[in-house]
Formats: sequence, C-alpha cells, structure tokens
Amino acid sequence: MSYELKALIASRELLDVVAAEVPVARVAGLEQKLALIPMTDLLFDTVTEHGGAIQPGFTSFPGGFGRRMAAWSKAGPIGYVEADFCGGEGTQHAAVWFDAQVVLGPLSSVTGQPFAAEGSPISQALRRVGAQHSHGQDEFEAVGLDRHRRLVDWCSG
Repeated sequence: MSYELKALIASRELLDVVAAEVPVARVAGLEQKLALIPMTDLLFDTVTEHGGAIQPGFTSFPGGFGRRMAAWSKAGPIGYVEADFCGGEGTQHAAVWFDAQVVLGPLSSVTGQPFAAEGSPISQALRRVGAQHSHGQDEFEAVGLDRHRRLVDWCSG
C-alpha cells in the first residue's frame, strides 16, 4: 500500500491565517488542535516564486517558500512535512520554522535507515509544533496523520 503526504502543519489558528492569505490553501483539521494544509499542485504553483528551485532536502517544497514559512512562524511554530511510501519503500522529510528561523531540519530518512533517537523526521516536526504522543502511539498516529493515505483525501478539509 502507498502513503503520500506533502503538507504544512501547525495550529489550526495559524493555518487559518495562512489560508486567508493564500486562498487556494485548504485547511484540514487534525487532533490536538493542529491542522494541515496539503501542498497540492495548485498551491505549489501559487506560492512558488518565479525562478525558484525546490528547496534542498525536499521533493516538493516550492522555491522561495521558506520566506513565507519564516514570516508565518512569527505567529507560532509551523512545519512542512513530506512522506512518500509505496510497497514498503519510501522517504520522509521535515522542517520547522519558529520566530522567523528554521528550528528543525530539514531532516530526511529513507526506508532501511534507522530513525534518530528522537524519532522519525515527521514525529520530530510534530513535537515542535505542539503534538504529544500517548502510550503505544507516536505523534504521527496521535494527531491523526494515519487517517488518509493519499494527499487528495486531505483536500476536502
């Protein structure tokens, strides 16, 4: 089975501000008062700066988008995460901005590479934006990122 995620993750309050600024952005609620905005092709095209290259360390982080992430992070921590898995093989990428600075990452992992002691890139990013895990769950499950397996399924909010 496959799993695909490319999204901004932060508090619902912060992502509502982002969506007001970028009308093509669609906010989907998560657990623990967090939310995500899927990085759809339309959003990617809308926020990519002319001539900007994809951010190193990611597969779908729009060129020049780091400046917007830094600006939004003045209101609270905001992360960008990617996961792409198919047939048990895949990758994860994550970074978090806070107070106009990158405070985590970019982190990457590939199947077969052990996670850092702090956990997977996405779990580390989720902790930085306020997620907590409970016994028997990691942050990924605790906030509900396992609810959908395809990016398009997050687009309905």
